[in-house]
Amino acid sequence: MIQVRYLRKMINGVPVVATPEEIDVTTAEQLRAVLLAATEQYRTLVVDMTRTGYCDSAAVHALVAARKRVLAKGGEVRLVVPADGTVQRVLTLLGVDRFIPCFARLEEAVAAAFDGAHRRFDISGAHAGQHQVKS
Repeated sequence: MIQVRYLRKMINGVPVVATPEEIDVTTAEQLRAVLLAATEQYRTLVVDMTRTGYCDSAAVHALVAARKRVLAKGGEVRLVVPADGTVQRVLTLLGVDRFIPCFARLEEAVAAAFDGAHRRFDISGAHAGQHQVKS
C-alpha cells in the first residue's frame, strides 16, 4: 500500500483533514483510517479536498464511511472542493453532494460547522465539552 501524508489540523475546534493530490484504490484505505480516527472524538469533520485533482469510487466510499460514523453521533462531514473541479464533478455525478455538504472555501465549511456540532465526546459517547484550538 502506498503511504500518503494527510495533513490534520484543528481550526476553532473543528478537525480538518487535507487530502492529497490523488486518492484512488491504492490510498483510499489510508484516507478511510484517517477520517474514522478523526470521528472517534469529534462529531463534525471538515475534509479539505482543494488540492485533490483526482478521486475514484474508493475515495468516495471512505467519505461515506466517515459520514455514517458522524451521522450516528448527530454530526456531519463537510467537504471543501473547488466548484469547477474534477472532484466536484465526480461528487455531483455520484449524488454525494446531495447528502454531504460541499463548500468552495475552507473558511465557509469551518464557519458553518462551528455551531456546536464539533464537540468532543468521551469514550462512552457522552458529551465531554468543547475543544477550542486556534490555528
